[in-house]
Amino acid sequence: MPKKIKIEFVCLGNICRSPMAEFVFRKMAEDAGVGEMFEVSSSATSSEEEGNPVYPPAARKLREKGIDCRGKQARQLTRKVYDESDYVIGMETRNLDNIRRLVHDDGEGKLFRLLDFVDKKHPRFACDVADPWYTGDFDTAYSDIELGCQSLLSFLGVF
Repeated sequence: MPKKIKIEFVCLGNICRSPMAEFVFRKMAEDAGVGEMFEVSSSATSSEEEGNPVYPPAARKLREKGIDCRGKQARQLTRKVYDESDYVIGMETRNLDNIRRLVHDDGEGKLFRLLDFVDKKHPRFACDVADPWYTGDFDTAYSDIELGCQSLLSFLGVF
């Protein structure tokens, strides 16, 4: 069996954006028949939400799309997880800065923002996924995450 591509999605608390990306990406890969190619998880740059479930409005948005995230608990990114991952994908520039502080560098070049994978001509290319914890806008966050996950799968040769 070929080596799985390990993807770690990261946001501030691991209760909204990064778990949404984890579950959206996983479902898209499974729906495309390539779920077994990937090992997907998510984590936080902060420890303040560690052990907490997905934030209820984020879980509701996933359920609306037929995605179950029950059992997910927030955890903080570690150097070990970084080292074992092929891609470490933050939701916004601030996440990337915090990831670099946690892991001390990105010498392997595996650190990206989710929307860095979007076509350069798209208006959302290289934008931040706004934190719905603060904006309350889970629809826009979901749309950005869905676009980013589709684009990442395309970058990886799936679509």
